Amino acid sequence: MTDATANTTNNTAGEAIGEHRSMWGDVWAQYSTHRGAMVGTVIFGLIVLAVLIGPFLHTIDPSYIDIRAKNQGPSWAHPMGTDQLGRDTFAQVLSGGRVSMAVGITAMLLSLVIGALIGVLAGYFKRLDGPLMRFTDLFLALPLLPLLLVIIMLFRDTLRKNFGPETGIFILVVFVIGITSWMQTARIVRGDVLALKEREFVLAAKSIGTDERRIISRHIFPNILSPIMVSATLGIASAIITESALSFLGLGFPSDFPTWGRLVYDGVVFLEQYPSRVLWPGLAISLTVLSVNYMGDGLRDALDPRIRGR
Repeated sequence: MTDATANTTNNTAGEAIGEHRSMWGDVWAQYSTHRGAMVGTVIFGLIVLAVLIGPFLHTIDPSYIDIRAKNQGPSWAHPMGTDQLGRDTFAQVLSGGRVSMAVGITAMLLSLVIGALIGVLAGYFKRLDGPLMRFTDLFLALPLLPLLLVIIMLFRDTLRKNFGPETGIFILVVFVIGITSWMQTARIVRGDVLALKEREFVLAAKSIGTDERRIISRHIFPNILSPIMVSATLGIASAIITESALSFLGLGFPSDFPTWGRLVYDGVVFLEQYPSRVLWPGLAISLTVLSVNYMGDGLRDALDPRIRGR
């Protein structure tokens, strides 16, 4: 082999290595072409930064009462105005965003754990498929909003007494949202597991005597991360909406512990006189839910290998 041939071979190999991309590189390349997903990512990132860093920059206490400054419009001191007690609306929206985001993310994680566990067990073990799916159908048939209201009314005072008014309600709201929003994830995961357990790599693992727990953890679970991640993004939006609905009905957090839904509930009384009292927290809820939904849409397309290959 001549030097020129060797150099040509090395250059070709180098170009092939340079052109090689990982799966996550392909996922990002497809995700970045989805305009809605990119806009949603930017908006969601800005909202998260605002609720996390904003209170350190806008240092007004959201619970500070200044009667002399009540019902003021937007100004440099109060960018979103004040409420009927003189509390800064911008500080309340930032503080409420922390709580709403925490509720959404925590409830989403709980629902994903329950849904993924039930979906994997139902899809992999044939003897468990029937009972677990009928259990899932039972939850799907329940009227969720009345069920949420009943659970909150039964356990609210007990948890407040044992954990305090804020922590107790947080635990209760996260729990009731988590246990009533796992069914779709379970059905999606079950369908993927039913297809995966007949694939060659799973059959090969069974043929060499690999135990079922290792097959699930090493071969099944990594291949169902895509639908789980999509469900995670959509679950955050669903949890925020549910928490806002409960707070709007007056069954969520106490009035001195602001969330976006609670701020909307408190502002409805003054809607005709001061519509901005409802506008700002409502806008925060809408932008967060819309951006997360667009992110989930883009992530679903990016994680689909049939679309990613186009």
